[in-house]
Formats: sequence, C-alpha cells, structure tokens
Amino acid sequence: MKKYIIFSMSLLLLIEILACTKVPEKESEITSSSESGKILSSPPTSQSGTPQSFPRRKRQRLGHAFGQRRWQPGTAVTLTDEEKTLFALETYPASYQTMEGTLQALGKVLAHPLRQAIVSYPFSGRIAEIHVRLGDWVKKGDPLVTLHSEAVGEARSAYYKALADYELAKVNYEREKNLFDKGVGAKKNLLSAEAQLKVAQSNLEAAEKKLHVLGFTEKQVAQMAKTHQINPSITLYAPIAGKIVTSRAVLGAMVSEETPIITILDPRLLCIDAELFEKDIAKVHLGQEVRVTVPAYPGQVFKGKIAYISDILNEETRTIKVRTEIPNQGLLLKPGMFANIEIVLNHKGEALVVPETAVLDDVNEQIVFVEKNGRYYPRVVKTGLRENGFVQILSGLEPGEKVVIKGSYSLKSRLYEDLLKKGHVH
Repeated sequence: MKKYIIFSMSLLLLIEILACTKVPEKESEITSSSESGKILSSPPTSQSGTPQSFPRRKRQRLGHAFGQRRWQPGTAVTLTDEEKTLFALETYPASYQTMEGTLQALGKVLAHPLRQAIVSYPFSGRIAEIHVRLGDWVKKGDPLVTLHSEAVGEARSAYYKALADYELAKVNYEREKNLFDKGVGAKKNLLSAEAQLKVAQSNLEAAEKKLHVLGFTEKQVAQMAKTHQINPSITLYAPIAGKIVTSRAVLGAMVSEETPIITILDPRLLCIDAELFEKDIAKVHLGQEVRVTVPAYPGQVFKGKIAYISDILNEETRTIKVRTEIPNQGLLLKPGMFANIEIVLNHKGEALVVPETAVLDDVNEQIVFVEKNGRYYPRVVKTGLRENGFVQILSGLEPGEKVVIKGSYSLKSRLYEDLLKKGHVH
C-alpha cells in the first residue's frame, strides 16, 4: 500500500511538470502567456521553423529595459482627496525671474607666483648681520642680510689682481706704442704688449663676471675698484617689494646654496586654483568675473577674474585647473585657505524658473508634474541655470503652469504603480 501511494505521488508530480513546460504553438497563446506575467527569452517560430517577431505590446515592454521612457505623453495621475492630503502636495506656478548664471567650485588660496621670492646664496657663508625681521615690509633693493663668505674674499682678491695686471699691461702697451710711433721702438715689442693687454682685459672681465655671479652689482664693482679693500662680506637685497613671511636668518649661522634664508611675499595680490569638471570647460574663459568666499569670513565676498585656464586635462579626475587672480582686500586672505568660488557665467536676465524640488530624474530625462484640473501630468523638461534654489526651464513648460514642488516623489511612485497595474511595465 505504501509503495502504491509513493508511485501515485511521483506520477502526479511528473504530469504537473510536463504541463508547466508546455510550449505554446500559436501566436494567440504567446500573447496570452505574456499578459499573464511570463517573459519570453526568444521569439516564437512559425511552422516552417523561421523566427517570427514579437507582438507589438511585447516589443514595447522589452524596450523599457533599455532606458526608454516608461510612460506616454498625456498620461495622468488621478488622486482622491484623501490621497492628496496624505501626499501633502504643494504647487508653484512657473514664472519669469531675474537670474544670473554661476558655476561653483572648491579652490585653494595660493601665493601669486610673480609676487613671491626666495632669497638664498649660491655659495656657503656665515650670517654676519640681519637687517630685517619677520613680518617687516620691504621695498625692492632694501638690504636683508650680510654674509661673510670665503668665495667672496677669493673673488675680490682675484678681481684686484686682474685689475692690477690690466693697468700694468695698459701702461706697457701705451709706452711701446709711443716708442713705435717715434720710430725708436720695435714692432715686435708693440705686438707683444698689445697681446698682453688683451689677455689682461679678458682676465679682468672674467673676474668681474665672477663678482656678478656672487651677487655684486655694476655699481658695487665700480666702487670696489676705487677702494681696493679685500672684504669677504656681501649684502643680499630684496628682489621684490613685499612682506617677510619666513626667515631662517640667525646671527652667526652657516648657510649653503641649498638654504632658503628669507621668503618675501606680496600678499596684496593672490591666486586661487580650482578644479572644474570636463563638462564645464566650455563655460569659462579668461577675464570672467569670480566671486570668492572663505570659511574664516562668512558673508564677505572677494572679487577677482580668471587669469589662467590649464591646457592639460587631469585624466584621473577628469578636471582642469582654473586660476583666479584676486586683490586681497585688507590682507584677510592667507595662502593655504580653502575657498568657495563662484564663476559668473552671464549677466542677470529674465528666465522661466521653477523651484529645484519640482524637477525629478526619470531614466535619461528630467520631468516635472503639472497640475491641471485636479490631475497630475508628468512632463519632460530641459533645464538650464541654477541659482538660489531655482532652476531655469528651457523647454517643456509655459508661464503660469503649476508644477508640484512637494510630494512629487510620491506622485512618481504612484505613476509607476498605476502603469504596473495596467500591465504596461514588467
């Protein structure tokens, strides 16, 4: 008896499996099967075995899976009064407002590359005098520090020797030339004296150039030729006007060619570097107005202009560097600060706008819900500039049309719920 029961159950299970895997033979059966919620993985075949196309309704459903819109123009969502209260819907009429297009980005305040200088010395030396302190303002040419350097002493000595050799060679040449002109001197001696003069002149010029390399000016070299004092000291002067922002000068300390002794910065003009996304490159150009704010001074706006747009795109971040030059009002901005920049794309003008909360993403499009006669219609729109919580509508709406600004996500969910019930979407 037990064996008979097991055999009967196995037979019933086999019959049920065969019934579930039955392949429809007619197109009408395929359509019926599709409407009951089953998805076909391949098109039906004719009696000759050639593939046939899906029914029109089936093709439409498969198209939804490839990012196409899932509703048709004219589709509306109808709600009861109770549902409207539950969704807490609010509307706003599309209207014209004054709008200024801007592009926002995060940047960093930097010292202007042409308004800073590092003062160092190309040879080793010892700091003998310090003429400025940290925070002092200096003018171009003001003395900063005085060094004692062995290289300076040797260069001065070589210069005086070359100068003496030149003066001697010059006197000798003039004497031989005078004798030759009177007919009592040999031409050979004149040529020899002329050659010695040229050699001495060349050595003197080389010694002068060495002094210039060490940091001496033409005026200082000329003064040196008058005094004939062998002094190993040299004074370093400010190459630009600005403020002493760093100083490693310590009296008696040794410095080398790798030691940055003093840094001068002119903080009256700074730069702000920001990274813009690739899609925004076409929106910016040189000379464009930029507004800058920093967390240290909330509410205070600093104005500048774009001075440089990089020619190289960062392949990793897909961004490009944009540099803004900005006058530092009150010297409030400091290099190293983070800053929020706002690039002005156009001057203020009238634009059709709605609140940003009205615009929803739908597949590859943007939509709003338009309220008309108590019903809510999804509408595809194209958007433009954004400012102060409003977005510009380029197409898709007319002035005065009411759009849903609160509860629109609930409407979108209800829209697709209704489509599912009607069998338009799987």
